[in-house]
Amino acid sequence: MSGITVLRLSHRIGRDERVTTHVGLTARAFGAKGIAIAGDYDPGVLESLRRVTEVWGGPFEVQYVGDWREYLRSAKSRGDLVVHLTMYGVPLPEVLEELRRALSERNLVVVVGSSKVPREVYELADLNVSIGNQPHSEVAALAVFLDRLLDGLVFRISFPDARLRVVPNPRRKVVLRRREEALAGAEKDRSPGREALNVGND
Repeated sequence: MSGITVLRLSHRIGRDERVTTHVGLTARAFGAKGIAIAGDYDPGVLESLRRVTEVWGGPFEVQYVGDWREYLRSAKSRGDLVVHLTMYGVPLPEVLEELRRALSERNLVVVVGSSKVPREVYELADLNVSIGNQPHSEVAALAVFLDRLLDGLVFRISFPDARLRVVPNPRRKVVLRRREEALAGAEKDRSPGREALNVGND
């Protein structure tokens, strides 16, 4: 299977830091291979996403794009499929199988907007896809899109180089650090049934 990159349009310093960061976090957690951010150059957002990848694992590429038009044209010239998420597009269920077939052979660039999306985005996109036809968040749209397209990969994905790993627990927050995970494995080998876990607030 090929990979998915998310293109975040029209980032604005002072207005979009939180949402753009959440777009990147969602892209990584739900199975995309990277994010390209267009609009204002914001080193704080780029560094924040890179730091998350360093701690919680990758690979996940974070880059700034100065010219989103050229970025999309270059992607299309490489054979990538450009998918624009918009409430005005074709409902996702109608094109889901087509998208899955495409992803088995080529990379996808998934475009999400910020401020008003230029008409040119609709024209450059190979598919304009809607996640419902009501006003909603680009973060929500991306999460639903990736979850459906990748068949719930978010629940199976793993990052082998992660420094931190959450251990699901119904009552409390349990986080395992990489060194402690190795020690826990050694301890478990010596004494079956025993496991050293770190209960953290990270």
